[in-house]
Amino acid sequence: MRVLVVEDELRLAQNVATALREGPGYAVDACHDGEEALLMTEAADYDLIVLDLMLPKLSGQEVLRRFRRKDGNTPVLVLTAVNVTRSTIDLLNLGADDYMTKPFDLGELIARARALVRRGKGVKQVLLHLGGIDLNLSDQTVRVAGQAVELSPTEYHILEYLMHHPRTLVSKRELLEHLYDFTWEHHSNVIEAHISNLRRKLRCASEFVLLENRRGRGYRLISDEGLR
Repeated sequence: MRVLVVEDELRLAQNVATALREGPGYAVDACHDGEEALLMTEAADYDLIVLDLMLPKLSGQEVLRRFRRKDGNTPVLVLTAVNVTRSTIDLLNLGADDYMTKPFDLGELIARARALVRRGKGVKQVLLHLGGIDLNLSDQTVRVAGQAVELSPTEYHILEYLMHHPRTLVSKRELLEHLYDFTWEHHSNVIEAHISNLRRKLRCASEFVLLENRRGRGYRLISDEGLR
C-alpha cells in the first residue's frame, strides 16, 4: 500500500513516514506544503493520505477541499493541533475520514492508518480469504490450505494487494505504484523476481492455489477449487 504524508514539520514528517514504513510496511512519499501535496496526488494513486492542517502555500483544509472535488475514495487522516468540536465537524464535512490531535502516539496512528486502508478497500474484517489462502491483516501472517507460509515483506504486500483485487488482472505498473515510493527505479525487474518466489511458495503449500501471469497484461490469483 502507498501513503502520502503531508506535514511541514520535517522531524514529525520523518517520524510518521518511518513508522508507516517499519510498522505496516507501507510505501511512503512525503511533502511539506499544500501545493506540492496536490501535485503529488495528481502524479500517483494513494491508498491513504496523512494530512496536516497548518501547511505553507496552501492550507490543509484547502488541500482536502480540492482533493475531494476530484477523488471520492482515498481515505484522509488529518493531523491537527486544534481540538475544537466545531473544527472537527468542519473537517468531517470537508471529507476527512479520521483525525488525530497533536501530540499523538505513533502506535495509534499506525492502527488508524491500517483501519482506514482496510475501509478504503471495502474490507471491514482483518482476515482476507481467497480460495485456500487466509491472510491476516493485523499480524501479517499467511496460511494456505491451513499451512503457514513464510513470506518476505514484499511478497506479503504483493499477495495482500492481489487479494484486495480478486478476479482482477493487476499490472506490473500498478504493483510498482502501490508498493514503492517515488525514490524507486520503476524499470527494475524486481516485481518479476518477487512474483516468481511468491508463486513457488504458494504452489508448495497447495497445488490448488495459483498465481497466474498473463504476459504483458498482469497477475491475478486463481484457484482450481474456485474463488470463494
